[in-house]
Amino acid sequence: MKTATRTLLALTAAAAFGGFAATSLNLMMDRPAQAATTTPAATPMTSGTLPPATASTPMPSLAPMLKRVLPAVVSVNTRQVVRVNTPFGDDPIFRRLFGIPAERIAQSLGSGVIVDAARGLVLTNNHVIEDADEVQVTLADGRTLNAQFVGSDPDTDIALMRIPAQHLTALPLADSDRLQVGDFVVAIGNPFGVGQTVTSGIVSAVGRNNLPGAGYQNFIQTDASINPGNSGGALVNLNGELVGINTASFNPRGSMAGNIGLGFAIPSNLARRIMEQLLTSGVVRRGTLGVEAQDVDARIAQALGLPAARGAIITRIYPGSAGGAAGLRVGDVIVAANGQPIDSAEALRNFQGLQAPATSVTLEVRRDGRTLQIRSQLQEALKQLDGATIDPRLAGARFADLPESLRRQGLNGVLVEAVQRGSRAAMNGLQPGDVVLATNDGDFSDLTGFRALLSRPTSPLVLRVLRGNVNGQLLMR
Repeated sequence: MKTATRTLLALTAAAAFGGFAATSLNLMMDRPAQAATTTPAATPMTSGTLPPATASTPMPSLAPMLKRVLPAVVSVNTRQVVRVNTPFGDDPIFRRLFGIPAERIAQSLGSGVIVDAARGLVLTNNHVIEDADEVQVTLADGRTLNAQFVGSDPDTDIALMRIPAQHLTALPLADSDRLQVGDFVVAIGNPFGVGQTVTSGIVSAVGRNNLPGAGYQNFIQTDASINPGNSGGALVNLNGELVGINTASFNPRGSMAGNIGLGFAIPSNLARRIMEQLLTSGVVRRGTLGVEAQDVDARIAQALGLPAARGAIITRIYPGSAGGAAGLRVGDVIVAANGQPIDSAEALRNFQGLQAPATSVTLEVRRDGRTLQIRSQLQEALKQLDGATIDPRLAGARFADLPESLRRQGLNGVLVEAVQRGSRAAMNGLQPGDVVLATNDGDFSDLTGFRALLSRPTSPLVLRVLRGNVNGQLLMR
């Protein structure tokens, strides 16, 4: 704590000194030189160096902390073999005539953070290494090593790698739940591949969960510069502890337009939970209440006598669900979970998806004009479902929950992950990549709802399917 306080005072002094120096330069530019006056003796200096102190005040610097931290932040280089498509397909004569290769090598750059020196564990973003055929990690001391993939979670954009090396430096993980708006933070990474770079700023906000296109979200927002190549790098506090994994910057003109002070990082507590699950089982399991909900708009708020149009109103409770066992009812409005505000149905889904199965949660619920506290223990959310287990007409198809990136685009439903050739599902027209939006019995939001909707015999069975940009219907025979 004392070290952090001294560093904070030093940063404050730095800001004051910077303003004073700029003002002095302007005054010198605006007025002619004057006769020299008597001044106190200056601190002796050698050519090209700064004094260790000015007027008995130590020069402010983050250098002592960064000397400990920088060796733990690495550069991540990926290579991927990409097939080159042509209008003439695989015609070898056409390729030879025009010199078109069958494949090309795609390369990308990112960053990573060593979090366990003994085991060589490195955290980074999933989008940095996704689909890569080869991943190399370059350490701060210049060593380059091939990285072994341990596991990843696309919906939170966390990936875990292992590197075979000795004498590594790891960053301790801080308790990111203790971060406050205004805390000083430092971002470290390899932006644009120029080399290891440090930027500083403050925590602008915590708990951000409304970024378009991203998955489950609980971002730290910072004005420290985060540019392409910073992804997967470290966001640290002034004690040199990891508080977040840099993951995105926001700019309406695109990321290549530069930084505008809207950077986002995945909290270290969330990264720690994902890492522990990947190390234990290789997959990430998520909790669910087993309910469907919709946003509380002004009309619903007025009808229910709510003070504001916010919250998630329950529209369906699945049989045997955690929410049903806890006593939730259709029409209940969830306005908070574990003390975290729930402003919409999306916020409720996001909260559940960031919790592990069997997690105990306390829900603040509005019911009949009263405020209730309801405790529930989350069940495990389905990740995949074999079509034959819910209806024989879907035999041969494997369904999966929609990626959160698609949900952020406004889609609800389930993804057709695979279809066996010659199966009943294939003969009925289902294809891999289809998104099943609804059945003739109604809508659903996820795999749990899909299974519950088909738990009773349905004849005929018609699926509303999105294929690419085309929306149509398929009759299952």
